[in-house]
Amino acid sequence: MNIDQQSPIDALPNINLDLLPVPDGGLRAASDGLHRPRILLLYGSLRPQSFSRKLALEAERVLLQLGAETRVFDPHGLPMLDSCDKDHPKVRQLREWSQWSEGQVWVSPERHGTLTGVFKNQIDWLPLEEGSVRPTQGRTLAVMQVCGGSQSFNVVNALRVLGRWMRMVTIPNQSSVPKAWQEFDENGRMRPSPYYDRVVDVMEELMKFTLLVRGRSDYLVDRYSERKGASAAAALALAADAVETTQG
Repeated sequence: MNIDQQSPIDALPNINLDLLPVPDGGLRAASDGLHRPRILLLYGSLRPQSFSRKLALEAERVLLQLGAETRVFDPHGLPMLDSCDKDHPKVRQLREWSQWSEGQVWVSPERHGTLTGVFKNQIDWLPLEEGSVRPTQGRTLAVMQVCGGSQSFNVVNALRVLGRWMRMVTIPNQSSVPKAWQEFDENGRMRPSPYYDRVVDVMEELMKFTLLVRGRSDYLVDRYSERKGASAAAALALAADAVETTQG
């Protein structure tokens, strides 16, 4: 059965749902209404048996149970940065989905001690600012990684640096899954384990932070230096308009 056709409860046999309540709706900002938190998930491998994709889909199931609306971006067909313009369909989709999101989940394998080029290329296509559009600023972020061998935290640490650079609110918790090939069954589902429980913890924390931050992110990321720059630009525009009017 396709994940989109599953009810969240039926999809999570390895969770004691009595111990995983949906985050308190009272955390919602008043201006947000009652829409479900919008979460975008990105993963970092093109392999047919991608474990980062499997982990992203497992995280999505938990998010659905917790009341989120989710989208998982497929990096297949996304061109390398600067090999085409931003009007490429996959680039437009990635940017539109990032703008749609209120929170994000980043999952990458560890390759040569760091995140993959497939994952980094997705982030490189997301500008910090383009006109009045800020595809990542003020959104919440959860970071996770999969390892082929023993547990490592190189990737989640690197993803935190990226999240800070993209001005995202990165939650304290994180997940690193070692020997990922042992942690998923033949159906691509994550087996019960402390690593699985940590994934659930991370998604629950992401939902709580997203409910706290959304509707307030514009205020939280409003900066003195940017207000100062905007004020100077407005003064220059006013002066230029006055000169043009005088000359006219």
